[in-house]
Amino acid sequence: MTAIANRYEFVLLFDVTNGNPNGDPDAGNLPRLDPETNQGLVTDVCLKRKIRNYVALEKEEEAGHAIYMQEKTVLNNQHKKAYDALGIKHEAKKLPKEQAKARELTGWMCNNFFDVRTFGAVMTTEVNSGQVRGPVQLAFASSIDPVVPMEVSITRMAVTNEKDLEKERTMGRKHIIPYGLYRVHGYVSAKLAERTGFSEDDLELLWRSLINMFEHDRSAARGEMSARKLIIFKHDHAMGNAPAHRLFDSVTVTRVEGEADTPARRFQDYAVTIDREAIPAGVSVNERL
Repeated sequence: MTAIANRYEFVLLFDVTNGNPNGDPDAGNLPRLDPETNQGLVTDVCLKRKIRNYVALEKEEEAGHAIYMQEKTVLNNQHKKAYDALGIKHEAKKLPKEQAKARELTGWMCNNFFDVRTFGAVMTTEVNSGQVRGPVQLAFASSIDPVVPMEVSITRMAVTNEKDLEKERTMGRKHIIPYGLYRVHGYVSAKLAERTGFSEDDLELLWRSLINMFEHDRSAARGEMSARKLIIFKHDHAMGNAPAHRLFDSVTVTRVEGEADTPARRFQDYAVTIDREAIPAGVSVNERL
């Protein structure tokens, strides 16, 4: 497949209602917070996981769309698939001495694993398949306004063992954010896409993933998470026509007039505007959602 020929940046807005978008295991699974501003945070790793999960559902068993980084995956076994498919014998921790064979191994991983050719991967383990720098990268998402996590008490009605039948109900805790609108910035490099084979079809799949990734990620902690707006900046030139920060600065998210004195509780409490006059020549804007 032909790699994409244009550079892109994007802004994704998503929200959570009475849920925990990304708990911190080092803090009792509390929603992640910026300690200086109390803005909520969602890591890039968390969002990439949801993209991977969506692709796995939509492209199940479809050639070229396997997922490299899966739960309980043995990465060396993933790498062995390339060696076996190409009939190359591996040496511990070493790539083949022949450059052509080494490139063939890494190319096979890109061609067969969507997340390798999208996000890249460091595959220099015991079974060495090289290293790939992916064309798609995400920053941390942060909430537009400060958020206030709540701790909610819950009870467990059932017990595990018969000996515990007469004991009092077990009490537990869960942490939620009443409402938070989050913003994340993303980048797609056409020049890095040339190295991995990231194609126009892959790009469309990425957009679908960003729009729909929360629709297949429901849980007790994330019952109401939604992608609200995806703003895509497309450059005419593969190297880009403007710095990314200028494009991001053209998108502003503010509270609706007259509502700033009360806590936000829905997406409609915000106004999203794009200053199209500030967007440089050679860059077009596409809004989805």
